[in-house]
Amino acid sequence: MTRLEELGERIDSRRAQIGVMGLGYVGLPLAAAFAGAGYRVTGFELDAEKVRAIADGRSYIDDVPSAEIGEIVAAGLLAATSNFAELSAMDVIHVCVPTPLTKTRDPDFSYIAGAVEEIRKRLRSGQLVILGSTTYPGTTHERVRPELEASGLTAGVDFALAFAPERIDPGNRDCPVRAVPKVVGGETPRCTDLAVRVFAPVFDAVIPVSSSQSAEMVKLLENTFRAINIGLANEVALMCNRLGLDVWEVIDAAATKPYGFMKFLPGPGLGGHCIPVDPTYLSWKLKSLNFSARFIELATEINGQMPEHVALRVAELLNEDRIAVNGSRILLLGVAYKADVSDVRESPALDVLRRLRERGADVRYHDPHVSELDLHGEVLKSVELSDAVLEEADLVVVMTDHSGVDYARVAARAALVFDTRNALRHVDADREKIRKL
Repeated sequence: MTRLEELGERIDSRRAQIGVMGLGYVGLPLAAAFAGAGYRVTGFELDAEKVRAIADGRSYIDDVPSAEIGEIVAAGLLAATSNFAELSAMDVIHVCVPTPLTKTRDPDFSYIAGAVEEIRKRLRSGQLVILGSTTYPGTTHERVRPELEASGLTAGVDFALAFAPERIDPGNRDCPVRAVPKVVGGETPRCTDLAVRVFAPVFDAVIPVSSSQSAEMVKLLENTFRAINIGLANEVALMCNRLGLDVWEVIDAAATKPYGFMKFLPGPGLGGHCIPVDPTYLSWKLKSLNFSARFIELATEINGQMPEHVALRVAELLNEDRIAVNGSRILLLGVAYKADVSDVRESPALDVLRRLRERGADVRYHDPHVSELDLHGEVLKSVELSDAVLEEADLVVVMTDHSGVDYARVAARAALVFDTRNALRHVDADREKIRKL
């Protein structure tokens, strides 16, 4: 029996030791899901505070309850460490590290490179390595495989290698991890088979594809589809503003069509870990092949203009009340990139906040999920959403439609509300006090 055949038996009997590299918003839910399926899981994390939290049975991710972490830690199914030497004891190593963009908007592979180097140092026969970090088509085959094979071992013969993209939707309580089908593409059919068998007890459905490149492309297609359609919705919002129409009414009416239309909503810009970033990975790769991804570039341009549009609309609305932006008091409701999460990565609210402050506005924010904010070294703190705070503001701008905010009180107490998310659509209020995107 070969070492990979032995690995298959260990996987099928749940005796396989699972290592998850990176215990962030993707890694921790995945580690918890593996442990919940009966695997013994070790999380590898450089952040000592996160390691301590796991040891204490505490969660630091909104979508993973501390009770769940406490239960699997107490059962001996989950542990965390910063000691990468323990990678050699893992049967399966799943890489869940960030893949951001550089300041020049080129892919930043440093986290993947660092993780793969740590694995290569300890790689042994009979291991399965899975890359889950979003990246361009060809990364697993062109960059990860040669690095791991520099150890002297061969993918598909001595060890297995696959790509299985994360499909986490932070804040979505209606779609737990296991309910989202898992796409898997290996470097060889044997690699794919082993990866499918690892995920089968964890996910309701596992979708194998023909190669790691196909799996990488699947992830980018999903998020590029969203980015382009959000870009269309944002451009329609700009059109409706120019035409004096209510974009939300137009979209809601169009969405009553039972076929041929999928509802996407406009907003103040794109944020988060995926939608503003992933299409750029695909565009970057295609440039090296002398191919211009025009839809992606156009959508990126439109979506990137939305924070400036919001800042200009704020100036227009204040001007209607004979108030200059310079010296005005503005309250932003929400700085997280989406509702009911604490993640501020790429959040358009940060761009709007910066632009308004550059114009001289006194800008404060309230966010029930973000107690403080580091804005280029300056720490801002969320203010209490009191009647006094609402009444003192010349303009309240809804940037994130958190469900825990009493929008009826906001509408009643604020002098004027600019709603970029249509959060006040069901509020019984003086509609003259509410302006829309």
